[in-house]
Amino acid sequence: MKKPKVTVIGGGTGIPVILKSLRRENLDITAVVTVADDGGSSGKIRNAMQLTPPGDLRNVLLAMSDMPKFYENVFQYRFNEADGALAGHPLGNLIIAGISEMQGSTYNAIQILTKFFHITGRIFPSSEQALTLHAVFKDGHEVTGESNIASYSGMIDHVYVTNTYNDEKPKASRLVVESILNSDMIVLGPGSLFTSILPNLVIPEIKQALAETKAEIVYICNIMTQYGETEHFSDADHLSVLNQHLGRDVIDTILVNIEQVPKDYMDFNKFDEYLVQVDHDFNGLRQAARRIISSNFLRLENGGAFHDGNLVVEELMNLVRDVHL
Repeated sequence: MKKPKVTVIGGGTGIPVILKSLRRENLDITAVVTVADDGGSSGKIRNAMQLTPPGDLRNVLLAMSDMPKFYENVFQYRFNEADGALAGHPLGNLIIAGISEMQGSTYNAIQILTKFFHITGRIFPSSEQALTLHAVFKDGHEVTGESNIASYSGMIDHVYVTNTYNDEKPKASRLVVESILNSDMIVLGPGSLFTSILPNLVIPEIKQALAETKAEIVYICNIMTQYGETEHFSDADHLSVLNQHLGRDVIDTILVNIEQVPKDYMDFNKFDEYLVQVDHDFNGLRQAARRIISSNFLRLENGGAFHDGNLVVEELMNLVRDVHL
């Protein structure tokens, strides 16, 4: 039998957790990664070289690779603050930037690096050009740039993207639409709703492909609300925002963590973007999704609350077997 085809869409630190566990399964995996990051090392490199930002792609490369831990540590090494122009840059970002310059695009660089890292799946930036994220708030105020969104006090109404370095309409990378249309399952997240997941989905070609695909579309809801993005959000609110941006109810299944984060466990100095645990609104969820899977998906580590990749993938595999068979 052919391997089930699973496409994971997102960015940030969320989807690498899922991809690391998914790659151990007998699946044909494609990762579609956001290119709207304009902060930190990625932002500096993209501004200096007019490239798609490398940071999220770097993390996905490592998650889908079986390279020895030492090599991973080398790729993730971050120059210290006394290193002048190199300060704060992970070595992997500079490697991706260098190969992008050699090959003419980050898209080409990532295809070379997937072979270098012996990755069996595929990794695509969601667009072959850097994108700028725009957030329009309920009061009509608009903020430009992913790294600036959390600094404005207000509720986000919607987001959209533009090409950063030209006036052309944002387009999906080669093979991204094909991957979505040919998938058995599409997994959205986990990750920051407005700044990691939606920047991919509002690219018109990706939005249209999600409306047309026959794949099971699964959303992994966040465990914690996020400062400047999803304050006071329930799980149903997350789902509502996704469907609003996609123009219809396209989410088939939502995975919801119901395990409680222990009181006073979170280190809010270290994880200052997180606020409180996401509330549950199962009536709202039932109106917008065909299937709700609520279980313990929680992993506690170093004062933070994260998804346990193995527990999430166990449920995803149950789903994909049903769909594929």
